[in-house]
Amino acid sequence: QVQLVESGGGLVQAGGSLRLSCAPSGRAFNVYPMAWFRQAPGKEREFVAAVSWTGFSYADSVKGRFTISRDSLKNTLYLQMNNLKPEDTAVYYCAARNTDYSGSYYSTPRDYDYWGQGTQVTVSS
Repeated sequence: QVQLVESGGGLVQAGGSLRLSCAPSGRAFNVYPMAWFRQAPGKEREFVAAVSWTGFSYADSVKGRFTISRDSLKNTLYLQMNNLKPEDTAVYYCAARNTDYSGSYYSTPRDYDYWGQGTQVTVSS
């Protein structure tokens, strides 16, 4: 059974940094597309960043502030978030796509097969 477990969320002041981690269990996703999404209260889940073996993709709202990376040896996905803003406050979710060697990355929730439980990020002004 595949599980994605996020960690690293918390409360931080505007301008601060956090690093989120996502550790899949049950299988490795080292070359398959993975992504981070977030969902604020009353809003739809939105794309943050994605990675595949060919590269990265970011939402315009986080470009230059967030960095997605993957440690293949640890089978762990990361999201380094710098210069956080109050509008970044949301529950952040890790997502993974099933067997996909295409090298594409995806920005729509329905394109992903596995999801973590989410970790809360709160940015105070």
